[in-house]
Amino acid sequence: MKTDVLVIGGGNAALSAALSAHEHGAGKVLIVERAPEFYRGGNSRHTRDFRVMNTRKDNKYMVGTYPEEEFMEDLNRVAGGEINQTLARIIVRGSEELPEWLSKQGILWQPALTGTLHLGRTNIFQLGGGKAMMNSYYQTAQARGIEIWYEAMVVDLVIEQGECKAVKVQRNGSIVTVQAKAIIAASGGFEANIEWHRRYWGAAADNFVIRGTPYNQGNVLEILLNNGAAQVGDPHAFHAVAVDGRAPKFDGGIVTRLDSVPFGIVVNKHGQRFYDEGEDFWPKRYAIWGGLIARQPDQVAYSILDSSALEHFLPSVWEPISADSIGELAEKLGLDPAVLNETVATFNKSVRPGTFNPRELDDCHTEGLTPPKSHWATKIENPPFYAYPLKAGITFTYLGVEINEQARIKMRDGSLSKNMFATGEIVAGNVLRRGYLAGFGLTMGAVLGRIAGREAANEAKRAI
Repeated sequence: MKTDVLVIGGGNAALSAALSAHEHGAGKVLIVERAPEFYRGGNSRHTRDFRVMNTRKDNKYMVGTYPEEEFMEDLNRVAGGEINQTLARIIVRGSEELPEWLSKQGILWQPALTGTLHLGRTNIFQLGGGKAMMNSYYQTAQARGIEIWYEAMVVDLVIEQGECKAVKVQRNGSIVTVQAKAIIAASGGFEANIEWHRRYWGAAADNFVIRGTPYNQGNVLEILLNNGAAQVGDPHAFHAVAVDGRAPKFDGGIVTRLDSVPFGIVVNKHGQRFYDEGEDFWPKRYAIWGGLIARQPDQVAYSILDSSALEHFLPSVWEPISADSIGELAEKLGLDPAVLNETVATFNKSVRPGTFNPRELDDCHTEGLTPPKSHWATKIENPPFYAYPLKAGITFTYLGVEINEQARIKMRDGSLSKNMFATGEIVAGNVLRRGYLAGFGLTMGAVLGRIAGREAANEAKRAI
C-alpha cells in the first residue's frame, strides 16, 4: 500500500507526530503500533506530567512561573552539559505551547497533587494520567481519519542513499510492503531487550526491571543504525530509577517507583550506604538512582526509614516491610543485623540539627560521614522502622539516531536523510546522554513530534 506519512510507534511522540502531519496537510497518515490495542501507547501509558516552560502567572494548573533560562539550567545540570544546546532550546521553547496544543487533541489537565516531587511549578499533569492521555490521542487521530494498525511490527526498512523507499511490516501473519513519502520513527529505544542489555552489563542485566512496555525491543533503532543512520548517545547508559524490588519484570509503570530515598538512608545487600540520599531535589536526582543500584552487588538496595518519614512521599503499591527495631528489620530483609545497626548508629551520630523542610534544600545535613547526606538528614530513631527493597527500573535507553533541528535523521556520511524523521526516546541521546528531569521525556517527544510531523508532511507534499 501507499501512504503520505508513515509513523512507526504508538506513544506520545508518535501520536504528536501523526496529528501534526495531518494538521500540516498530509493527505494520508498511517500509524504502525507493535502492541495490541489494549496495550497501545508504549511507555506513555505510565506517565503523568509534562515539564513545560511557563511564563504565565495565571496558569491554573501550575504554581508560579518557570522561565526558559531556568529550564535550560536544570537540563544542563542533570545532563552535565553534554547536550545539543540548540536542539535543547528548541524543545524548551516549544514546551510552552504544548498545553494549549495538547488540549486541542482532547487531553485534559489537573492541578499538581501533593507529594509529587516538588513539580507544581515546573510540570503540568494530565487528568487521568498517561492512559487517559493516550485514549484522547487515539480518539482524536481516528476522528481525523488517521489509520492505525495494531499488532504490526516493522521488520525492515528499504533505505537507499538516505531515502526510505519502502517499509516492510509484519501484520496478520504476513509481510505488507508500505511505500511512504516520508516516515517518522517514534518507536522507543531498546530498554525492554534484555539480550541487548547483556552486551554491556553481562549477567547484571537479568536483575533489571523494565518499568514500561515490553514491546520496546529496539528493532527499528537497530535497522536504522544498520542502514547508515548516525548514532548518538551512550549505548551503555539508560534512564533508570529506584523501583520497589517486588515490581513485575515488565510494565509496572510509575506506581512501582519509590520516592522515599531523600527521607531516610539507602544501603546495599552488605548493609552499607553508597551515595548521598539528599544531594538535591528529588526530581533532579531520582533518575540517577537506578544506575547506582545497577552497580551494587546483585543490583539490589534497601530504603531504610523511621515512622516520621512516611508522610513525606507517595507510597509504593506494596506495603513497606516494618519492624520494632533495626535489628529485626535487618533480619526480615536478609541483612546482617549487626552491620545495619552500626550503619544506622553511625548515620545518627553524624546528623547535625537543622530546620527540616521537605519542600526546600534545608540545612539538615551530616558531618564527618562518607558518603554525606547533604539535606533532609534526620535521625532514624522513631519506631516502628520501615524498609522498601529497591531494584533498578529502566525507563528508556540513551542510544539513538542523530537528528537535526527539523527532526530529520542524519546519516553516518554526514548527509541528511531525504525523507526519514525521528522523535521520542529513539532520539533521546541528542539531548540527554545521562541524567533526567521529571516530565522531560513527554515534552521532548511531543515538541519534536510536532516538528517531525510538520516536516514529514512538507516532504510528502514535495514528493507529489
